[in-house]
Amino acid sequence: MPFDSLGLAPALVQAAAESGYAAPTAIQAAAIPAILQGRDVRGSAQTGSGKTAAFSLPLLQRLSSERAAQAEGPRRVRALVLVPTRELAAQVGETLRSLAQHLPERLKIVVAFGGVSINPQMMGLRGGADIVVATPGRLLDLVEHNALRLAAVSTLVLDEADRLFDLGFAEELGRILALLPAKRQNLLFSATFPPAIQALADGMLHEPAVIDVQGEPGTEPNIVQRVIEVDAIRRTQLLRHLLKQHEGEWDRVLVFVATQHAAQIVAEKLYKNGIYAVPFHGDIAQGTRTDILSQFKQSRWDVVIATDLAARGIDIAQLPVVINYDLPRSPTDYIHRIGRTGRAGESGLAISFVSASTEAHFQLIEKRQGLSLPRERIEGFEPTEVAVPVTDASGTGGVKGKRPSKKDKLRAAAKAAQAGGDNNGNDGGL
Repeated sequence: MPFDSLGLAPALVQAAAESGYAAPTAIQAAAIPAILQGRDVRGSAQTGSGKTAAFSLPLLQRLSSERAAQAEGPRRVRALVLVPTRELAAQVGETLRSLAQHLPERLKIVVAFGGVSINPQMMGLRGGADIVVATPGRLLDLVEHNALRLAAVSTLVLDEADRLFDLGFAEELGRILALLPAKRQNLLFSATFPPAIQALADGMLHEPAVIDVQGEPGTEPNIVQRVIEVDAIRRTQLLRHLLKQHEGEWDRVLVFVATQHAAQIVAEKLYKNGIYAVPFHGDIAQGTRTDILSQFKQSRWDVVIATDLAARGIDIAQLPVVINYDLPRSPTDYIHRIGRTGRAGESGLAISFVSASTEAHFQLIEKRQGLSLPRERIEGFEPTEVAVPVTDASGTGGVKGKRPSKKDKLRAAAKAAQAGGDNNGNDGGL
């Protein structure tokens, strides 16, 4: 199925081809016609499946047509794309600009996120914008500074929607929804929609097109998953051993750890042993984080030791290996982490280190994801620790997300946000 059969303009078909899409992916083939029809959409597909282009192409087509039909004048923000991280904001903005390059009508796309001075972003919004891509906190800062108004927004996109509905963003999301017109198109995309989040998402959608291409034949990413048993205290030694063993084969490796402190320590130990490694976490200045990602994509760093900041949305082409030095807190995060490899039809390898103390945790991840992976042992690194009997009566294995109060808080936040949107939808210029 070619892109032009989906109703896209020739300029966008050309841009899609130049971006490496020979034909629409499953999520694009299903979502683009629905979005062009003006429908709400909840789209779920594995990482690396082209979800950003799935909403960007039809969004650009509609806004370009509207821009051509209206008289010249100040631009009003008509599309708002919310994302959970600064890196994803920059990446989505880059995708939108790339796909818009051949359009006859120039669209102004502004990207805004925290961690950097707000002044250049306020300057960028002078004269308005057609599309704003932003993290929730910085968007609210810009609204409070009267740098933009949201009263004209006709399409709201939540990218990595499940994360935006989580408690960390629920309050900010509620405030933003209250500033938007009640009548608008809502587009929600993510690789995962846990049941509790799915219920909240559906609460803000009107007769949506529900698209789920997870597990369809031919859509699963080509990722080999390995589990290596090792004592927790010897993980850094094993990591160093694997990196040296596969030197020249693994040109870049993304390693996930649980904390910023661990990222610093592990990266420092590898660097001292002749491995070009660097930490990547939220306490690092935004400019430095941007440089690290750019250099990593160019293979100027061999290894990046990252927290879950790097688990969502970041697209690193042909990344061969992801290693879970520490296991993720939730099964959902496991999918997002390993999804950094095996993207866009490429093959990938995901390795998880499992110790006696984390075996029960990984078993739960396997259960939630329908996996059953063999355990491996590396000669010289055979574990000696003995597992402690699980005493967690909740049966969650320490994985977050099983406290009853969380759903209650999420539902309350979503209900309040929806009520705010209904009651104050025309007050976006505040």
